[in-house]
Amino acid sequence: MNNGDPGSFPLRRSVAASAMGNATEWFDYGVYAATATYLTDAFFPGELGTLGTMLGFAISFLLRPLGGMVWGPLGDRIGRKAVLATTILLMAAATGAIGLLPTHSQVGVLAPILLIALRVIQGFSTGGEYGGAATYLAECASDKRRGFLGSFLEFGTLAGFVGGSATVLACQLAFGSDAMYSWGWRIPFLIAVPLGLVGWYLRTRLDESPVFTEVAEEEKRPTGGLRGLRELVTTYRRELLTLAGLVVALNVVNYTLLTYQPTYLQKTIGMSESGATTMMLIGQTVMMLVLPFFGRLSDRVGRRPMWLFSLIGLAVLAIPLYWLMGQGTGWAITGFIVLGLLYIPQLSTISSTFPAIFPTQVRYAGFALAYNVSTAVFGGTAPLVNEAAIEWTGWALFPALYMVGASFVGLAAWCFLRETAGTSLRGTEVPDAGDDISLDALLPTKAAVAP
Repeated sequence: MNNGDPGSFPLRRSVAASAMGNATEWFDYGVYAATATYLTDAFFPGELGTLGTMLGFAISFLLRPLGGMVWGPLGDRIGRKAVLATTILLMAAATGAIGLLPTHSQVGVLAPILLIALRVIQGFSTGGEYGGAATYLAECASDKRRGFLGSFLEFGTLAGFVGGSATVLACQLAFGSDAMYSWGWRIPFLIAVPLGLVGWYLRTRLDESPVFTEVAEEEKRPTGGLRGLRELVTTYRRELLTLAGLVVALNVVNYTLLTYQPTYLQKTIGMSESGATTMMLIGQTVMMLVLPFFGRLSDRVGRRPMWLFSLIGLAVLAIPLYWLMGQGTGWAITGFIVLGLLYIPQLSTISSTFPAIFPTQVRYAGFALAYNVSTAVFGGTAPLVNEAAIEWTGWALFPALYMVGASFVGLAAWCFLRETAGTSLRGTEVPDAGDDISLDALLPTKAAVAP
Protein backbone atom coordinates (compact mmCIF):
# COMPACT_ATOMS: atom_id res chain seq x y z
CA MET A 1 0.00 0.00 0.00
CA ASN A 2 1.29 3.44 -0.85
CA ASN A 3 0.12 5.33 2.19
CA GLY A 4 2.41 8.27 1.52
CA ASP A 5 0.66 9.34 -1.63
CA PRO A 6 -2.84 10.75 -0.97
CA GLY A 7 -3.72 10.27 -4.63
CA SER A 8 -2.87 6.55 -4.73
CA PHE A 9 -5.70 4.16 -5.54
CA PRO A 10 -5.26 1.95 -2.42
CA LEU A 11 -5.45 4.99 -0.16
CA ARG A 12 -8.50 6.37 -1.96
CA ARG A 13 -10.14 2.97 -1.56
CA SER A 14 -9.29 2.95 2.15
CA VAL A 15 -10.83 6.40 2.60
CA ALA A 16 -13.96 5.40 0.65
CA ALA A 17 -14.43 2.12 2.54
CA SER A 18 -13.98 3.77 5.93
CA ALA A 19 -16.34 6.63 5.09
CA MET A 20 -18.94 4.27 3.63
CA GLY A 21 -19.26 2.34 6.87
CA ASN A 22 -19.58 5.55 8.84
CA ALA A 23 -22.19 6.81 6.39
CA THR A 24 -24.22 3.61 6.84
CA GLU A 25 -24.06 3.94 10.63
CA TRP A 26 -25.14 7.56 10.62
CA PHE A 27 -27.70 7.08 7.89
CA ASP A 28 -29.58 5.05 10.48
CA TYR A 29 -29.24 7.75 13.14
CA GLY A 30 -30.30 10.42 10.68
CA VAL A 31 -33.34 8.42 9.62
CA TYR A 32 -34.25 7.62 13.23
CA ALA A 33 -34.05 11.31 14.19
CA ALA A 34 -36.04 12.49 11.15
CA THR A 35 -38.73 9.82 11.60
CA ALA A 36 -39.03 10.25 15.38
CA THR A 37 -42.65 11.44 15.21
CA TYR A 38 -43.65 8.49 13.00
CA LEU A 39 -41.83 5.99 15.22
CA THR A 40 -43.58 7.44 18.25
CA ASP A 41 -46.96 6.88 16.61
CA ALA A 42 -46.05 3.37 15.43
CA PHE A 43 -44.31 2.00 18.52
CA PHE A 44 -44.92 4.28 21.52
CA PRO A 45 -48.49 5.67 21.40
CA GLY A 46 -49.54 7.68 24.43
CA GLU A 47 -48.69 10.87 26.30
CA LEU A 48 -45.06 9.86 26.98
CA GLY A 49 -44.53 8.58 23.45
CA THR A 50 -41.69 10.97 22.59
CA LEU A 51 -39.77 9.86 25.67
CA GLY A 52 -40.23 6.26 24.53
CA THR A 53 -38.78 7.08 21.12
CA MET A 54 -35.82 8.90 22.68
CA LEU A 55 -35.33 5.89 24.99
CA GLY A 56 -35.24 3.69 21.88
CA PHE A 57 -32.47 5.94 20.57
CA ALA A 58 -30.53 6.02 23.84
CA ILE A 59 -30.71 2.32 24.65
CA SER A 60 -28.71 1.34 21.59
CA PHE A 61 -25.78 3.08 23.24
CA LEU A 62 -25.83 0.83 26.30
CA LEU A 63 -24.30 -1.98 24.24
CA ARG A 64 -21.67 0.20 22.61
CA PRO A 65 -19.13 -0.18 25.47
CA LEU A 66 -19.58 -3.96 25.37
CA GLY A 67 -19.15 -3.86 21.61
CA GLY A 68 -15.99 -1.79 22.07
CA MET A 69 -14.62 -4.29 24.60
CA VAL A 70 -15.22 -7.15 22.14
CA TRP A 71 -14.43 -5.62 18.76
CA GLY A 72 -11.56 -3.34 19.89
CA PRO A 73 -9.23 -5.99 21.36
CA LEU A 74 -10.22 -8.34 18.52
CA GLY A 75 -9.18 -5.69 15.99
CA ASP A 76 -5.84 -5.26 17.79
CA ARG A 77 -5.35 -9.04 17.63
CA ILE A 78 -6.51 -10.18 14.18
CA GLY A 79 -6.43 -6.87 12.32
CA ARG A 80 -8.67 -3.93 11.46
CA LYS A 81 -9.98 -5.21 8.11
CA ALA A 82 -11.83 -8.36 9.24
CA VAL A 83 -13.61 -6.61 12.11
CA LEU A 84 -14.73 -3.68 9.95
CA ALA A 85 -16.19 -6.01 7.31
CA THR A 86 -18.24 -7.78 10.00
CA THR A 87 -19.57 -4.74 11.85
CA ILE A 88 -20.94 -3.05 8.74
CA LEU A 89 -23.00 -6.14 7.87
CA LEU A 90 -24.51 -6.26 11.38
CA MET A 91 -25.40 -2.58 11.28
CA ALA A 92 -27.05 -2.74 7.87
CA ALA A 93 -29.04 -5.88 8.72
CA ALA A 94 -30.38 -4.44 11.99
CA THR A 95 -31.30 -1.11 10.38
CA GLY A 96 -33.11 -2.79 7.50
CA ALA A 97 -35.01 -5.05 9.90
CA ILE A 98 -36.52 -2.00 11.63
CA GLY A 99 -38.31 -1.24 8.37
CA LEU A 100 -40.01 -4.65 8.54
CA LEU A 101 -41.23 -4.53 12.16
CA PRO A 102 -44.93 -4.81 13.08
CA THR A 103 -46.39 -1.78 14.87
CA HIS A 104 -47.91 -1.43 18.33
CA SER A 105 -51.42 -1.54 16.86
CA GLN A 106 -50.62 -4.91 15.28
CA VAL A 107 -48.78 -6.82 18.02
CA GLY A 108 -49.00 -4.60 21.10
CA VAL A 109 -46.04 -4.31 23.45
CA LEU A 110 -44.02 -6.76 21.37
CA ALA A 111 -43.49 -4.00 18.78
CA PRO A 112 -41.41 -1.64 20.96
CA ILE A 113 -39.56 -4.64 22.43
CA LEU A 114 -38.48 -5.73 18.94
CA LEU A 115 -37.48 -2.17 18.05
CA ILE A 116 -35.33 -1.87 21.16
CA ALA A 117 -33.76 -5.30 20.49
CA LEU A 118 -32.66 -4.18 17.04
CA ARG A 119 -31.30 -0.94 18.47
CA VAL A 120 -29.24 -3.03 20.89
CA ILE A 121 -27.76 -5.01 17.98
CA GLN A 122 -26.94 -1.75 16.25
CA GLY A 123 -25.25 -0.47 19.40
CA PHE A 124 -23.12 -3.61 19.77
CA SER A 125 -21.92 -3.49 16.17
CA THR A 126 -21.34 0.27 16.28
CA GLY A 127 -19.10 -0.28 19.32
CA GLY A 128 -16.48 -1.63 16.94
CA GLU A 129 -17.36 0.30 13.80
CA TYR A 130 -16.37 3.88 14.45
CA GLY A 131 -13.19 3.31 16.44
CA GLY A 132 -12.03 0.72 13.93
CA ALA A 133 -12.71 2.89 10.89
CA ALA A 134 -10.95 5.89 12.42
CA THR A 135 -7.99 3.77 13.54
CA TYR A 136 -7.65 2.11 10.16
CA LEU A 137 -7.82 5.36 8.23
CA ALA A 138 -5.38 7.14 10.57
CA GLU A 139 -2.87 4.30 10.19
CA CYS A 140 -3.14 4.35 6.39
CA ALA A 141 -2.91 8.13 5.92
CA SER A 142 0.39 9.97 5.57
CA ASP A 143 1.48 11.74 8.76
CA LYS A 144 1.38 15.24 7.24
CA ARG A 145 -2.11 14.78 5.73
CA ARG A 146 -3.80 12.74 8.45
CA GLY A 147 -6.14 15.58 9.39
CA PHE A 148 -7.29 16.19 5.83
CA LEU A 149 -7.74 12.53 4.91
CA GLY A 150 -9.27 11.68 8.29
CA SER A 151 -11.89 14.40 7.84
CA PHE A 152 -13.48 12.31 5.10
CA LEU A 153 -14.57 9.79 7.72
CA GLU A 154 -16.61 12.58 9.29
CA PHE A 155 -17.68 13.59 5.79
CA GLY A 156 -19.19 10.10 5.73
CA THR A 157 -20.85 10.79 9.08
CA LEU A 158 -22.62 13.88 7.83
CA ALA A 159 -23.26 12.34 4.42
CA GLY A 160 -25.11 9.57 6.23
CA PHE A 161 -27.04 12.11 8.28
CA VAL A 162 -27.79 14.24 5.23
CA GLY A 163 -28.70 11.15 3.22
CA GLY A 164 -31.02 9.96 5.98
CA SER A 165 -32.69 13.35 6.35
CA ALA A 166 -32.95 13.83 2.57
CA THR A 167 -34.48 10.37 2.13
CA VAL A 168 -37.10 11.09 4.80
CA LEU A 169 -37.83 14.50 3.26
CA ALA A 170 -38.23 12.96 -0.19
CA CYS A 171 -40.65 10.40 1.21
CA GLN A 172 -42.60 13.12 3.03
CA LEU A 173 -42.95 15.15 -0.15
CA ALA A 174 -43.76 12.12 -2.30
CA PHE A 175 -46.21 10.28 -0.04
CA GLY A 176 -47.70 12.92 2.27
CA SER A 177 -48.19 12.87 6.02
CA ASP A 178 -50.87 10.16 6.21
CA ALA A 179 -48.87 7.67 4.16
CA MET A 180 -45.71 8.42 6.16
CA TYR A 181 -47.49 7.60 9.41
CA SER A 182 -48.97 4.47 7.86
CA TRP A 183 -46.08 2.85 5.97
CA GLY A 184 -43.79 5.44 4.37
CA TRP A 185 -41.48 5.66 7.39
CA ARG A 186 -40.28 2.11 6.64
CA ILE A 187 -38.64 2.91 3.29
CA PRO A 188 -35.64 4.92 4.60
CA PHE A 189 -34.69 2.09 6.97
CA LEU A 190 -34.81 -0.49 4.17
CA ILE A 191 -32.44 1.60 2.03
CA ALA A 192 -29.67 0.97 4.59
CA VAL A 193 -29.36 -2.65 3.39
CA PRO A 194 -27.88 -1.95 -0.08
CA LEU A 195 -25.70 0.79 1.44
CA GLY A 196 -24.27 -1.72 3.89
CA LEU A 197 -23.63 -4.28 1.17
CA VAL A 198 -21.66 -1.74 -0.86
CA GLY A 199 -19.59 -0.86 2.20
CA TRP A 200 -18.96 -4.53 2.97
CA TYR A 201 -17.77 -5.15 -0.59
CA LEU A 202 -15.33 -2.23 -0.40
CA ARG A 203 -13.95 -3.37 2.94
CA THR A 204 -13.35 -6.94 1.86
CA ARG A 205 -11.03 -5.59 -0.86
CA LEU A 206 -8.88 -3.51 1.51
CA ASP A 207 -5.26 -4.18 2.46
CA GLU A 208 -4.53 -4.48 6.17
CA SER A 209 -3.22 -1.37 7.93
CA PRO A 210 0.58 -1.21 7.38
CA VAL A 211 1.11 0.20 10.89
CA PHE A 212 -0.73 -2.76 12.47
CA THR A 213 1.09 -5.25 10.25
CA GLU A 214 4.51 -3.87 11.23
CA VAL A 215 3.83 -4.11 14.95
CA ALA A 216 2.25 -7.56 14.71
CA GLU A 217 5.35 -8.85 12.89
CA GLU A 218 7.91 -7.10 15.07
CA GLU A 219 6.33 -8.07 18.37
CA LYS A 220 6.37 -11.76 17.35
CA ARG A 221 3.46 -12.40 19.70
CA PRO A 222 -0.29 -11.93 19.43
CA THR A 223 -1.33 -8.37 20.17
CA GLY A 224 -4.72 -7.28 21.45
CA GLY A 225 -7.13 -9.69 23.12
CA LEU A 226 -7.42 -9.84 26.90
CA ARG A 227 -3.73 -9.09 27.36
CA GLY A 228 -4.11 -5.92 25.31
CA LEU A 229 -7.19 -4.91 27.33
CA ARG A 230 -5.32 -5.39 30.60
CA GLU A 231 -2.37 -3.39 29.28
CA LEU A 232 -4.74 -0.64 28.20
CA VAL A 233 -6.50 -0.13 31.54
CA THR A 234 -3.37 -0.46 33.67
CA THR A 235 -0.82 1.49 31.63
CA TYR A 236 -2.78 4.00 29.57
CA ARG A 237 -5.22 5.53 32.05
CA ARG A 238 -4.27 9.10 31.19
CA GLU A 239 -5.03 8.42 27.54
CA LEU A 240 -8.35 6.76 28.33
CA LEU A 241 -9.50 9.63 30.55
CA THR A 242 -8.36 12.30 28.11
CA LEU A 243 -10.27 10.75 25.22
CA ALA A 244 -13.35 10.11 27.38
CA GLY A 245 -13.47 13.74 28.51
CA LEU A 246 -13.17 15.06 24.98
CA VAL A 247 -15.94 12.71 23.87
CA VAL A 248 -18.29 14.12 26.52
CA ALA A 249 -18.06 17.52 24.83
CA LEU A 250 -18.09 16.07 21.34
CA ASN A 251 -21.14 13.86 21.69
CA VAL A 252 -23.39 15.97 23.89
CA VAL A 253 -23.15 18.61 21.17
CA ASN A 254 -23.40 16.05 18.37
CA TYR A 255 -26.52 14.23 19.56
CA THR A 256 -28.24 17.38 20.78
CA LEU A 257 -27.57 19.33 17.60
CA LEU A 258 -27.92 16.60 14.98
CA THR A 259 -30.40 14.16 16.53
CA TYR A 260 -32.66 15.94 19.00
CA GLN A 261 -32.96 19.15 17.00
CA PRO A 262 -35.95 18.18 14.77
CA THR A 263 -38.02 17.21 17.82
CA TYR A 264 -36.90 20.35 19.66
CA LEU A 265 -37.85 22.71 16.83
CA GLN A 266 -41.24 21.10 16.23
CA LYS A 267 -42.15 21.39 19.91
CA THR A 268 -40.66 24.82 20.74
CA ILE A 269 -41.46 26.98 17.70
CA GLY A 270 -44.06 24.75 16.03
CA MET A 271 -41.97 24.03 12.95
CA SER A 272 -43.58 21.51 10.58
CA GLU A 273 -42.18 18.01 10.08
CA SER A 274 -40.89 18.78 6.59
CA GLY A 275 -39.68 22.23 7.69
CA ALA A 276 -37.56 20.76 10.49
CA THR A 277 -36.17 18.13 8.13
CA THR A 278 -35.33 20.80 5.53
CA MET A 279 -33.55 22.95 8.11
CA MET A 280 -31.48 19.99 9.28
CA LEU A 281 -30.64 19.16 5.70
CA ILE A 282 -29.39 22.69 4.95
CA GLY A 283 -27.30 22.91 8.12
CA GLN A 284 -25.76 19.46 7.76
CA THR A 285 -24.89 20.08 4.11
CA VAL A 286 -23.02 23.27 5.02
CA MET A 287 -21.16 21.42 7.77
CA MET A 288 -20.29 18.56 5.43
CA LEU A 289 -18.87 20.85 2.75
CA VAL A 290 -16.47 22.63 5.12
CA LEU A 291 -15.19 19.48 6.86
CA PRO A 292 -12.18 18.87 4.55
CA PHE A 293 -11.13 22.52 4.91
CA PHE A 294 -10.98 22.25 8.69
CA GLY A 295 -9.27 18.86 8.46
CA ARG A 296 -6.55 20.35 6.25
CA LEU A 297 -6.25 23.35 8.58
CA SER A 298 -5.54 21.02 11.51
CA ASP A 299 -2.54 19.61 9.63
CA ARG A 300 -1.10 23.13 9.57
CA VAL A 301 -2.02 24.59 12.97
CA GLY A 302 -2.39 21.39 15.03
CA ARG A 303 -5.27 19.54 16.65
CA ARG A 304 -5.16 21.27 20.04
CA PRO A 305 -5.84 24.82 18.74
CA MET A 306 -8.81 23.51 16.74
CA TRP A 307 -10.36 21.87 19.77
CA LEU A 308 -9.71 24.89 22.00
CA PHE A 309 -11.42 27.27 19.59
CA SER A 310 -14.45 24.99 19.26
CA LEU A 311 -14.88 24.31 22.98
CA ILE A 312 -14.63 27.97 23.98
CA GLY A 313 -16.92 29.07 21.14
CA LEU A 314 -19.63 26.60 22.13
CA ALA A 315 -19.33 27.41 25.83
CA VAL A 316 -19.81 31.13 25.14
CA LEU A 317 -22.37 31.11 22.32
CA ALA A 318 -24.58 28.03 22.77
CA ILE A 319 -27.20 29.72 24.95
CA PRO A 320 -27.52 32.92 22.84
CA LEU A 321 -27.77 30.88 19.64
CA TYR A 322 -30.43 28.57 21.06
CA TRP A 323 -32.43 31.62 22.12
CA LEU A 324 -32.05 32.94 18.56
CA MET A 325 -33.36 29.65 17.11
CA GLY A 326 -36.55 30.11 19.06
CA GLN A 327 -37.36 33.36 17.26
CA GLY A 328 -38.57 31.80 14.02
CA THR A 329 -37.65 29.57 11.09
CA GLY A 330 -35.06 31.87 9.49
CA TRP A 331 -33.32 32.46 12.81
CA ALA A 332 -33.47 28.73 13.53
CA ILE A 333 -31.56 27.98 10.33
CA THR A 334 -29.00 30.73 11.08
CA GLY A 335 -28.45 29.60 14.66
CA PHE A 336 -28.14 25.97 13.65
CA ILE A 337 -25.52 26.71 10.98
CA VAL A 338 -23.42 28.87 13.33
CA LEU A 339 -23.51 26.20 16.04
CA GLY A 340 -22.60 23.61 13.44
CA LEU A 341 -19.60 25.65 12.25
CA LEU A 342 -18.42 26.04 15.86
CA TYR A 343 -18.67 22.28 16.28
CA ILE A 344 -16.87 21.37 13.03
CA PRO A 345 -13.29 21.90 14.38
CA GLN A 346 -13.97 18.99 16.75
CA LEU A 347 -15.79 16.81 14.27
CA SER A 348 -13.27 17.27 11.47
CA THR A 349 -10.33 16.17 13.62
CA ILE A 350 -11.73 13.12 15.44
CA SER A 351 -10.05 10.63 13.12
CA SER A 352 -6.67 12.36 13.36
CA THR A 353 -6.79 13.20 17.08
CA PHE A 354 -8.26 10.19 18.85
CA PRO A 355 -6.31 7.29 17.27
CA ALA A 356 -3.06 9.22 17.88
CA ILE A 357 -3.72 9.28 21.63
CA PHE A 358 -2.76 5.58 21.88
CA PRO A 359 0.14 3.40 20.65
CA THR A 360 -0.50 0.80 17.94
CA GLN A 361 -0.86 -2.33 20.08
CA VAL A 362 -3.82 -0.91 22.06
CA ARG A 363 -5.03 1.76 19.61
CA TYR A 364 -8.24 0.08 18.40
CA ALA A 365 -9.23 -1.10 21.89
CA GLY A 366 -8.35 2.22 23.53
CA PHE A 367 -10.34 4.25 21.05
CA ALA A 368 -13.31 1.87 21.09
CA LEU A 369 -13.47 1.50 24.89
CA ALA A 370 -13.07 5.14 25.95
CA TYR A 371 -15.15 6.49 23.08
CA ASN A 372 -18.06 4.12 23.55
CA VAL A 373 -18.26 4.28 27.35
CA SER A 374 -18.33 8.07 27.23
CA THR A 375 -20.77 8.06 24.32
CA ALA A 376 -23.11 5.61 26.07
CA VAL A 377 -23.31 7.79 29.18
CA PHE A 378 -23.29 11.28 27.68
CA GLY A 379 -23.93 10.99 23.94
CA GLY A 380 -26.78 8.64 23.16
CA THR A 381 -28.64 9.77 26.26
CA ALA A 382 -28.51 13.46 25.24
CA PRO A 383 -31.87 13.50 23.38
CA LEU A 384 -33.54 11.69 26.31
CA VAL A 385 -31.98 14.00 28.91
CA ASN A 386 -32.94 17.11 26.92
CA GLU A 387 -36.52 15.95 26.41
CA ALA A 388 -36.97 14.93 30.05
CA ALA A 389 -35.44 18.18 31.36
CA ILE A 390 -37.65 20.36 29.15
CA GLU A 391 -40.74 18.36 30.17
CA TRP A 392 -39.82 18.71 33.85
CA THR A 393 -38.65 22.35 33.94
CA GLY A 394 -40.48 23.85 30.98
CA TRP A 395 -37.22 25.68 30.12
CA ALA A 396 -36.63 25.44 26.38
CA LEU A 397 -32.98 26.53 26.59
CA PHE A 398 -31.86 23.52 28.62
CA PRO A 399 -30.15 21.83 25.63
CA ALA A 400 -27.86 24.85 25.30
CA LEU A 401 -26.95 24.71 28.98
CA TYR A 402 -26.18 21.01 28.60
CA MET A 403 -23.80 21.88 25.74
CA VAL A 404 -22.06 24.51 27.88
CA GLY A 405 -21.49 22.06 30.73
CA ALA A 406 -20.13 19.44 28.34
CA SER A 407 -17.78 21.98 26.77
CA PHE A 408 -16.25 22.72 30.18
CA VAL A 409 -15.64 19.00 30.68
CA GLY A 410 -13.96 18.96 27.27
CA LEU A 411 -11.77 21.94 28.21
CA ALA A 412 -10.54 20.08 31.31
CA ALA A 413 -9.63 17.06 29.17
CA TRP A 414 -8.00 19.30 26.53
CA CYS A 415 -5.39 20.34 29.09
CA PHE A 416 -4.00 16.78 28.98
CA LEU A 417 -4.19 16.28 25.22
CA ARG A 418 -0.84 15.85 23.46
CA GLU A 419 -0.26 17.53 20.10
CA THR A 420 0.24 14.86 17.43
CA ALA A 421 -0.12 16.71 14.13
CA GLY A 422 2.59 15.55 11.73
CA THR A 423 3.93 12.81 14.00
CA SER A 424 4.18 9.11 13.16
CA LEU A 425 1.72 6.55 14.53
CA ARG A 426 4.16 3.68 14.00
CA GLY A 427 5.67 1.68 16.85
CA THR A 428 4.52 0.78 20.34
CA GLU A 429 4.98 4.10 22.15
CA VAL A 430 2.50 6.94 22.62
CA PRO A 431 2.92 9.35 19.67
CA ASP A 432 4.63 12.67 20.53
CA ALA A 433 4.84 13.51 24.21
CA GLY A 434 5.52 17.18 23.51
CA ASP A 435 3.70 19.69 25.70
CA ASP A 436 3.20 16.89 28.23
CA ILE A 437 1.27 17.73 31.39
CA SER A 438 2.04 15.32 34.18
CA LEU A 439 -0.76 13.38 35.82
CA ASP A 440 1.56 11.68 38.32
CA ALA A 441 -0.35 13.22 41.18
CA LEU A 442 -3.66 11.90 39.88
CA LEU A 443 -2.83 8.49 38.40
CA PRO A 444 -0.74 5.66 39.87
CA THR A 445 0.72 4.70 36.50
CA LYS A 446 1.69 6.54 33.36
CA ALA A 447 2.13 5.45 29.76
CA ALA A 448 5.56 5.25 28.21
CA VAL A 449 6.03 8.05 25.72
CA ALA A 450 8.25 8.64 22.75
CA PRO A 451 11.38 10.63 23.49
